Amino acid sequence: MVEQLERRSTFTRSQQDYLKALYLLGGGERPVPTRDLAQRLGISSPSVSEMVTRLSAQGLVEHDRYRGQQLTRDGRKVALELVRHHRLLEMFLVRVLGYSWDEVHDEAERLEHVISERMEQRIFDLLGRPELDPHGHAIPTLTGKVRPVSNRPLSECRAGEKVVVQGVSDDDPGKLRELERRGLLPGTRITVLAASEFEGPIDVRLRGRRESVPLGLARAIFVAEAR
Repeated sequence: MVEQLERRSTFTRSQQDYLKALYLLGGGERPVPTRDLAQRLGISSPSVSEMVTRLSAQGLVEHDRYRGQQLTRDGRKVALELVRHHRLLEMFLVRVLGYSWDEVHDEAERLEHVISERMEQRIFDLLGRPELDPHGHAIPTLTGKVRPVSNRPLSECRAGEKVVVQGVSDDDPGKLRELERRGLLPGTRITVLAASEFEGPIDVRLRGRRESVPLGLARAIFVAEAR
């Protein structure tokens, strides 16, 4: 734990945000184009390039001018530590402090940089050592292992398929509120009745009722085959 704290304290909050964004966009396994990273962070491409150059010099990022940037093994370790903090904090805010799942992202963003490893472990134990956050995203282990979860959106399903919601995108609080209103939560079993044609909605059956899910919302729902 001391090693982890020393590693994290070596980097600025901005550097940590870059590394985490690279992991969330590329999973640490594929290059991320500069424009995608800039869009995720809400900054200009030249600013991204400048920071990536610094991170590359520290051995945290590999940069290819044509393919983009990718985390090194050391960079992935730092990113996963931040992701673990963030997702544990989201679960703590929901389960213990009574936040709704559309309120926790920004709070966790602020706190993930400052909690100690001791507090992280206390939260983990208090919550019963969870593997998933409130949105169905995998919480990395202390050793950097990440439970596989589906990234297949409901929008790609075909009529007749029976699936279960594994996770949802947490980028838009408005969509999270709408998903909750419709009962489209992680663990919900769904039968696809009519697949999308062009930009039309997807008709599904869940909990004994028919629901028409707008395509934009269906793209924010990640499903796996129901068993």
